[in-house]
Amino acid sequence: MTKLHHTHELSPNQCSSLLVQIIDAPLPLVWSFVRKFDKPQCYKNFISSCTLISGEGGVGSVREVNLVSGFPGKKSIERLDFLDDDMHVSVFSVVDADHSFLNFKSIITLHDDKQEEEEEGTIGNKTIAIESYVVDIPDVSCREDTCEVTDNIMRWNLRSLAWVAENMDTSTQVSSLNLNKTEITC
Repeated sequence: MTKLHHTHELSPNQCSSLLVQIIDAPLPLVWSFVRKFDKPQCYKNFISSCTLISGEGGVGSVREVNLVSGFPGKKSIERLDFLDDDMHVSVFSVVDADHSFLNFKSIITLHDDKQEEEEEGTIGNKTIAIESYVVDIPDVSCREDTCEVTDNIMRWNLRSLAWVAENMDTSTQVSSLNLNKTEITC
């Protein structure tokens, strides 16, 4: 799965990276956050608000995200390119922005952490989140600096996703979540 979704062909002016986060929460719960294209602010702390410009949140939908103050830019227009509820894959691209992350494309996949459960002999509820990206290197920057800044933002988003999912009230049976209808309140 990693090779299928997280291998990128780069042009000379692009950089890419892959980050991994282990989340101590069941995959259906974590996926319920990731799949909601219209609610990235539920776990992405650099986003203050999000409005769907077109679509209803499915593939081809376009959103406008407003970024928090202090971030180098105010908004980003993003398109949901791919969403697979069975394989737990979400891909989005920045199509317009007033920040320097031009031609940014993010791919996130979620996986059950069955190996750790088997080794420990327990029934665990861990999820492995793998996120990779491709982004243009700005003329005023270099590959290393662009990747470092982008990695830090992606790492923060993944840690925030882990924190939100791990601290969610899971008194409801998670396995019975209807992922297409689950409403996430932020």
